[in-house]
Amino acid sequence: MNQGSIDTIKAAAVQCGCEINTNEPLSAHTSFGIGGSAALFIEAAPEGLSQLIKTITAENIPFMALGKGSNMLFSDAPHDMVILHFGRAFSGVEITGNTVTAYAGTPLSNVCTAARDAGLTGLEFAYGIPGSIGGAVYMYAGAYGGEMAQVLKSVKAVDMQGNERIFAADELGLSYRRSVFAENGYIIISAEMVLENGDKAEITAKMNELMDRRRDKQPLEYKSAGSTYKRPVGAFAGGLIVQCGLKGYSVGDAQVSTKHAGFVINTGKASFDDVMSVIVHVQDVVKEKTGFELECEVRIVR
Repeated sequence: MNQGSIDTIKAAAVQCGCEINTNEPLSAHTSFGIGGSAALFIEAAPEGLSQLIKTITAENIPFMALGKGSNMLFSDAPHDMVILHFGRAFSGVEITGNTVTAYAGTPLSNVCTAARDAGLTGLEFAYGIPGSIGGAVYMYAGAYGGEMAQVLKSVKAVDMQGNERIFAADELGLSYRRSVFAENGYIIISAEMVLENGDKAEITAKMNELMDRRRDKQPLEYKSAGSTYKRPVGAFAGGLIVQCGLKGYSVGDAQVSTKHAGFVINTGKASFDDVMSVIVHVQDVVKEKTGFELECEVRIVR
């Protein structure tokens, strides 16, 4: 990134009321706790986002949106790009009747609790998923028999030229851990969901039950990006990994969790290379011993 482009993008960000940081460590913004610095880190805000994206695109500078970073693995090297962080300034929930609208940076748990407090049911499955609503749409989140397709009505997004568009539910291209946004490069601004009326006490009990199940079965006490591998057709990633004797396999501080083999965890100060070594070794051994190919679910940025 040349200084002229940096200055132009900074000026556009200031006009949008965004906070700007240079050489911001991405390790502080991912659940893995791993990642080198970003050349320019901008706290995105809804006002002026389209114009800011137009400016970045016009300067021909690579950029990407980042929410809670719960499904991301950045390399330890410096990243010569602009990171648009969808954090506090891009967070908020509005509820009208049975319709819940949330900005992309809103933590999924906050959306769930807001719905519960309004006596609306349908999002209990998402409570405890460690991401933002934008990430939940992008990766088509689901758990415990529930999935985003059951509640999504529409999604507002912006393309790389700064043009806004609303995608109806049948335009989202949702399939296992995929959405149209992984294909078209649009950046999610907000999501609109329609829920059902429910009993607040029953909703709370269900959320607590699912959270207890997560704590019991998943290594939440360690840094990770959640499930590391997609579920292969006809099998379960964790079961295949256990079958191959890889539970507890480690390189440096990166380890196949002994609690849930589908998770690669950071037990201390794991590096990007440590994690990648574990991920690839597991894939190679499982392929050799079982014939199954484990596709990595985590988004990797080198």
